[in-house]
Amino acid sequence: MNVRAHVSMVFHLDKCIGCHTCSVACKNIWTDRPGAEYMWWNNVETKPGTGYPTRWEDQLNYKGGWELNDQRELQLKSQKKANYFQKIFYNPNQPGLDEYYEPWTYRYGDLTNAPEGDDQPTARPISQITGEDMDIEAGPNWDDDLGGSPVYAANDPNLDALTEDERRVLFDVEQITMMYLPRICNHCANPSCVAACPSGALYKRGEDGIVLVNQDTCRGWRACVAACPYKKVYYNWKTGKAEKCILCYPRIETGQPPACFHSCVGRIRYMGVLLYDADRVEEAMKAPEDALVESHRSVLLDPFDPAVIAGAEANGISAQFIESAQRSPVWNYVMKWKLALPLHPEFRTLPMLYYVPPLLPVSGRAGDGIYQQNATEFFSNLDSARLPIRYLASLFSAGNEKIVHDVMKRQMAVRYFKRAQDVDDVDASKVHAVLREAGLSEAEAEEIYQMTTLAPMNERYVMPPIQREVNIAGSGCSPEMCKGSCGLGAISTPERGL
Repeated sequence: MNVRAHVSMVFHLDKCIGCHTCSVACKNIWTDRPGAEYMWWNNVETKPGTGYPTRWEDQLNYKGGWELNDQRELQLKSQKKANYFQKIFYNPNQPGLDEYYEPWTYRYGDLTNAPEGDDQPTARPISQITGEDMDIEAGPNWDDDLGGSPVYAANDPNLDALTEDERRVLFDVEQITMMYLPRICNHCANPSCVAACPSGALYKRGEDGIVLVNQDTCRGWRACVAACPYKKVYYNWKTGKAEKCILCYPRIETGQPPACFHSCVGRIRYMGVLLYDADRVEEAMKAPEDALVESHRSVLLDPFDPAVIAGAEANGISAQFIESAQRSPVWNYVMKWKLALPLHPEFRTLPMLYYVPPLLPVSGRAGDGIYQQNATEFFSNLDSARLPIRYLASLFSAGNEKIVHDVMKRQMAVRYFKRAQDVDDVDASKVHAVLREAGLSEAEAEEIYQMTTLAPMNERYVMPPIQREVNIAGSGCSPEMCKGSCGLGAISTPERGL
């Protein structure tokens, strides 16, 4: 057993209101600069939808992540030994500007400097690439709130898993049904972007698992962009280097949550430490697709197990990290309550960002075409939810509908439990039956409710503040001398071609 510690996250989708505050907070701090205009390290997508970049989930086109070869060994989809050299110079599977969008700003000076005329002056949109006037035809959230649904929602790759009848029913109600999917880098435990980098510029920090790009080493080959199935590595056209979400590591090192976590209006984001067995990662990612979620869970280690604690201490994991792992909200959501699932586990990268699927109102279709809710048949009608279980399974369990169904049962059980307490209109025997069917005790239902609705910042964000300093000190490097040389690595402004 090779115990490692990893910073991990949970996004609770039932609480996301799609306000994009997280995206703006990230943009203002990290990518509001030349060459990075089109980058959104944090973006929020509307589902069903095509996302950003367009149809990023379609790996038949982009060929990101891992696959099993004939010998059932993991290999990159994006490159093989036979075409490795060729794809350094030309990779047809990389997203282009059309798949992202052409960034723009406005000619604000026209508002004050335009000559006097009969009409109110306007600020014309201009391209941030060419500086020329442009007509805006796409953006990072162009399909926000199901905007242009016949074009965008209808082309969601996850709809391929639905039957024709399910697709028809979904689009009967799509104007009133949607969910938000906030996305950042998953900081995977088996990252294909790191494996694909020809120059070794991408790496995972040993102490916390954060995936970073060394700007001094990056040669701009963009193999990482093609290999990442989530398309969360970007190419800076001005510096000629790759860039990605750094999980605000300078804030984490000082005990502060990342900017997108701190600014989240819906308080949907949780961060904590997970301990995992690094020796089991490769084998776990070889599991059949419908068993990948369970295989993923089997890699995670119980932070209260004395053998795990001894293994962690032997690998140099600090007492603070172990204590944080025992209080981790991520451990509770992923392993204790089994409510949070990885996004597209079939990419086999073992993402360390998990999502609690949304429990949208369950509806039934009446004979006159009106959708009505039958509160007495919640469990039996989960399969007729507005967003089909099959669709959510395509997102969060590689098509295994039972796993998503079990998650929905637990969420529904918590609602029954609290409604009986607060409104007193549900029979106690019904509540006990629902909890028993979901596999929850009353104490666990109360814990889930408290963490989901009332938890303050110090319970949603459980990270020790000084782990980096401890790690640097252990390496023999003075924290003072190493200041500014961790993470991105560059202490001088990068220039194209370096």
